Amino acid sequence: MKVAMATTLLTSVASAALAEEIKLGVFFGFTGPIESIVADMGPAAELAIKEVSDSGALLNGTTVKAVRGDTTCTDAAVATAAAERLITSEGVKALVGGDCSGVTTAALQNVALPNGTVMISPSATSPALSTVEDKGLFFRTAPSDARQGQIVTDILMEKGVKEIALTYTNNDYGKGLADSIETNYKAAGGKVTIVAAHEDGKGDYSAEVGALASAGGEVLVVAGYIDQGGKGIIQGSLDSGTFDTFYLPDGMVGDTLPVAIGPDLNGSYGANPGTDSPGAATFAKMAEAAGFKAGPFSAEAYDAAALIMLAMQAAKSPESSALKDKVMDVANAPGEKIYPGELAKALKILADGGEVDYVGASAVELIGAGESAGNYRQIEIADGAVKAVKYR
Repeated sequence: MKVAMATTLLTSVASAALAEEIKLGVFFGFTGPIESIVADMGPAAELAIKEVSDSGALLNGTTVKAVRGDTTCTDAAVATAAAERLITSEGVKALVGGDCSGVTTAALQNVALPNGTVMISPSATSPALSTVEDKGLFFRTAPSDARQGQIVTDILMEKGVKEIALTYTNNDYGKGLADSIETNYKAAGGKVTIVAAHEDGKGDYSAEVGALASAGGEVLVVAGYIDQGGKGIIQGSLDSGTFDTFYLPDGMVGDTLPVAIGPDLNGSYGANPGTDSPGAATFAKMAEAAGFKAGPFSAEAYDAAALIMLAMQAAKSPESSALKDKVMDVANAPGEKIYPGELAKALKILADGGEVDYVGASAVELIGAGESAGNYRQIEIADGAVKAVKYR
């Protein structure tokens, strides 16, 4: 009887240990130049976390709590401090994020690597992150800008654009994307009249617009941020009558830009990561029910959070040291395909020793060292709104 009681007690203690709340960091620029985009990304990641927590199916009924940290998108020191707080003070097991490439790189190198913490970014797209030393801890659900440069080129060439001017926000994201666009567009036979950096946070972009206007071009490609310098460059160009058509890469796609600029933005176009898969449609309905939009990078944010928790289940542990080796397994075939709203189903399959192929909201497929194969939504600005016209 005593042996049986002791065994029962030990089992109860073990179950209680497993059932302790897990914390996940939601590490995005809640303030800064893409805060209007992050306004949907944060709730998307938290939707996946709530779905798993409410299911009671993760690690014998463990609940999960989201803890936010602000990257600011641009300030590496602030982002590093926020990541340090999340990991060492809050005790998060992994980070959903970062968002912008420079702050993501800083947090990875300065905090996540020394602490052995997994990061899955839904929106850090710099090609440099493909080769950064990460010890198998860094993944992303958004494709690299090495691919986006080809997408930009394909769209411009299909529209018959032979000559562009190119401006980029002066950081890791902007420079990497600009290099990719310039290389791909020139290789396809296009002419780039100027490649010029701009700084965020300025009140007047007339000097930058003047230099771009002097170089000329049929279209101005603005590899910037929707709530900062990119918007300022577009407004300055329209005010001075120098450019009237703009190509909008991923950091410039969002509902707030046509509202801010007005009807003069109609006719401009671009692309951001996105898919017309069944999972995307389901996620859009889930987002609406939860009170946010399925905006740019929100599907990728939901998927980043989901992958972390599915990897925990596959590893039978919430620790990054264990789950990092399961992310690729749950993200790819073989296994039962899993879509948004089916996380409880996936957790039960994994608990029973089965396999899952997480398709999610963004048609997840991870290649290489945790890279997203990537899908893009081509958009145009029409009637003051962002309209999807094609998927690639």
